[in-house]
Amino acid sequence: MEIKRDLYLNKLLSLKHNGLIKVITGIRRCGKSYLLNEIFYNHLLESGVDEKHIIRFAFDSGDDLNLIGESIIEIEKQKRRVDPEKFMAYIRNQMEDNEMHYLLLDEVQMLDCFETVLNGYLRKKNMDVYVTGSNAKFLSKDIITEFAGRGDEIHMYPLSFSEFMTAYKGDKYEGLSEYMLYGGIPLVVLRDGAENKASALENLFSEIYVRDIQKRNKVRNIGELEDLLNIVSSAIGSLTNPEKLKNTFKSIKNSKITSTTIKKYLDYLEDSFLLESAQRYDIKGKAYIETPKKYYFSDMGLRNARINFRQFEQTHAMENVIYNELRMRGYRVDVGVVPITEKNIEGKTVRKQLEVDFICNLGSMKYYIQSAFSIPDEEKRIQEIRPFKKIDDSFKKIIITKDIVPSFYDENGILTMNIYDFLMDEKSLEK
Repeated sequence: MEIKRDLYLNKLLSLKHNGLIKVITGIRRCGKSYLLNEIFYNHLLESGVDEKHIIRFAFDSGDDLNLIGESIIEIEKQKRRVDPEKFMAYIRNQMEDNEMHYLLLDEVQMLDCFETVLNGYLRKKNMDVYVTGSNAKFLSKDIITEFAGRGDEIHMYPLSFSEFMTAYKGDKYEGLSEYMLYGGIPLVVLRDGAENKASALENLFSEIYVRDIQKRNKVRNIGELEDLLNIVSSAIGSLTNPEKLKNTFKSIKNSKITSTTIKKYLDYLEDSFLLESAQRYDIKGKAYIETPKKYYFSDMGLRNARINFRQFEQTHAMENVIYNELRMRGYRVDVGVVPITEKNIEGKTVRKQLEVDFICNLGSMKYYIQSAFSIPDEEKRIQEIRPFKKIDDSFKKIIITKDIVPSFYDENGILTMNIYDFLMDEKSLEK
């Protein structure tokens, strides 16, 4: 079954023939290879491109490596990468004329000196280059710097909820429950049965993600990294920092791990795209607050698998899903802080900080968003909108709730919408 990824296909199409390398990044198994080698490839054919002008090469394919006189077994035994001279000779032989050729390369980090090879191809006016990779430098957030400003990144996430629903057989209410539990990794979504889905997620975590991070960063104490993953998994959407996490390690594990080491491990997890951090922003002071931060998982299924599906709080799961959806839509997302002063019951002036779950920025657009699992009464609604009423600008303020309510504006101009409408319509915030 093909799951359409039109968001990313359209991004690739918008970058065609721009003279830059198109680099598809993202967490492993999110669908990068399928996007490039199936969806984009088929689109090129359907748009009239001659098959001979599309050169596909997967550096982890034994059959493809045989075409250039390489052996995947020998490469593994010798712990080396693919010979670039053999690859370049093969590409030269494939280019029979001066018409535009499309070069689609998968797992390109397995090619030795790949940066130099790709930069060389940029000088060819009849070559449009697209690459994807799943580990080492291609799992680094700063991969584009490898191409000295000559690369365009298309960052890919696991399935959005609307993409997920194209493959799900039930209604959107049942679908959201499953999406928040098992996430949007395509190979997991396409599996039948809770046991199969859980098993796939657990295997991905232990056999792919943790092992890649350990290998790439030469992590010696894998136990500490695993413990940190467990702690962060249990506290998604909570404010934390390395010092606070160090104290948690000391009290729970009697560990002497330093905050410096924890910071390093958190960076590894972000570089692998397993986690993303949201920084706090003082709305009144118009300044970032360096610490603490909130951490969110790129896929809720992976997070739940990490804690053996024991701790499933829909409030936090919904917040994580909203965060991911906003990032997929291209927004920069921060956590809002609204400092206020007020008198307590004793008449003393006290300072407090109210929180806005998300501040979303994209170009000239800005939205303030609260994630409220349920608003059962007026008291809860007053609590949710209180930070909004302390913000003295006119940008749109929105409450997203799991309650089944039609979208409406209240007397303060605050929009309330249900999460299903938000997730199913990529233009929902603009209405």
